[in-house]
Amino acid sequence: MQVALTDIKVKRRVREELYDIEELMDSMRRYGLLNPITLNSSMVLIAGQRRFEAAKRLGWTSINAVIVEHTDKITELELELEENTQRSNFTEQELLSGYARLEKLRNPGFFVKLWRAIVSFFRALFGKKD
Repeated sequence: MQVALTDIKVKRRVREELYDIEELMDSMRRYGLLNPITLNSSMVLIAGQRRFEAAKRLGWTSINAVIVEHTDKITELELELEENTQRSNFTEQELLSGYARLEKLRNPGFFVKLWRAIVSFFRALFGKKD
């Protein structure tokens, strides 16, 4: 659900430093918010402080959020810690492989371009859409 940024309350957090906000802002500017923030039913931030801060700096007025009902202080702290520790970064090899695939998609070879041109020609000829 969309929540107005002004309705969100931020209380004491585990994370003290908000690193790489500019990079996150660039990502959110390009792709939007990929993962919603998490709030309790009183609109207190549980998880997503960097995303929330980036949205504010971008001038957004609202943000997509998941509301968790019936929480207590222990559960909220567990959720904050869990959300920040249960990520797995790509290995160097996975990143290299992913960027290589992206490069091929952005810059296809001659035969791929030729095939796409042939397919496009026949689609136009027979009136079929993608």
